[in-house]
Amino acid sequence: MSAVQDQRHRTAVVRIDLRRGLLRTDRWSLRFDTRALVVCVALVVLAACATVLAIGTGGYELSPPEVVRTLAGNGPPGAEFIVVDLRLPRALVAVLVGFGMGMAGAVFQSLTRNPLGSPDIIGFGNGASAGALVAIIIFDAGASQTAIGAVWGGFATAAAVYLLAWKRGVHGYRLVLVGIGASAVLGSVTSFLYVRADIGKAAQAASWMIGSLNARDWGDVRIAALGLVLFGPVLLVYARRLTMLEMGDDTAAALGVPPERSRLVLLCAGTGLTALAVAAAGPVPFVAMAAPQLARRVTRAAGPNVLPAAWTGALLVSAADLATQRVTGSALLPVGVVTGVAGGAYLAWLLRGERKADRI
Repeated sequence: MSAVQDQRHRTAVVRIDLRRGLLRTDRWSLRFDTRALVVCVALVVLAACATVLAIGTGGYELSPPEVVRTLAGNGPPGAEFIVVDLRLPRALVAVLVGFGMGMAGAVFQSLTRNPLGSPDIIGFGNGASAGALVAIIIFDAGASQTAIGAVWGGFATAAAVYLLAWKRGVHGYRLVLVGIGASAVLGSVTSFLYVRADIGKAAQAASWMIGSLNARDWGDVRIAALGLVLFGPVLLVYARRLTMLEMGDDTAAALGVPPERSRLVLLCAGTGLTALAVAAAGPVPFVAMAAPQLARRVTRAAGPNVLPAAWTGALLVSAADLATQRVTGSALLPVGVVTGVAGGAYLAWLLRGERKADRI
């Protein structure tokens, strides 16, 4: 019996080779990119620091050690209500929404093989926004009903774009072009909803449409977390197929990956993740587009970089939330204003680089 136990103990030993990027036991092995792993760890640490600083910012100022002690249940008198009930939900929504948008952006850009193929550019995010606005303006919905409206709007838009882009399969450039057209149509629908709404609901919807973390509570945290729980594992499982799909449908099929079925599953999961992120915080602009590109530049790794893009998105939204509070001295400025300005500057920088390289 001891010999059998000895053998089981030996097979349970895990060996990690960081230089070769290999995690293995006697029964299985897993390859990973060492640089991408280090980047993910660094992004997690930076996002955690930005979150702690954001929680400590406000009229009732708290130092980072005080925030950490309060979260551990040993903070200053009166700090628990401020941190746990008022500020922690906002900070968690920022991390979860950024994580989801970064992940969805990496998937869509990989599927379309186009840096403009993010859900906020090709209309999927706009569809979720339109669905949420219908719930807010017409049905006077609460948080859960708004989330349902966003999911329905996102999936309806995704189905319409997918069918219109279909021609013996769905190719990236057609998906982007049809999606941009759908985004323009949905923008007109949104304007019509504003015109039909009374002044109070229009003001509420306008603030939400910019992308805001103001007055977020634990219900919004649950909505954002639900998207990651339902659709995040699907995207991670199918991430390996994304690399094969980037090689072309014929190559993917030859390697045993059904192209259209895999693409459809990834589109559905990415749409659901985008819709619930939009339902939790509104359409925070440019995060889904910029996060995958920044992650790819930092990791220098081929493929979709789903997890690095997700953590980059979490860091971007958390840092933008911190900036809105530090720069303005209050939490009233919508976080979408900061990401919009930063995204515009990032686009200008990209165009300048492309022009210097004589590619445009």
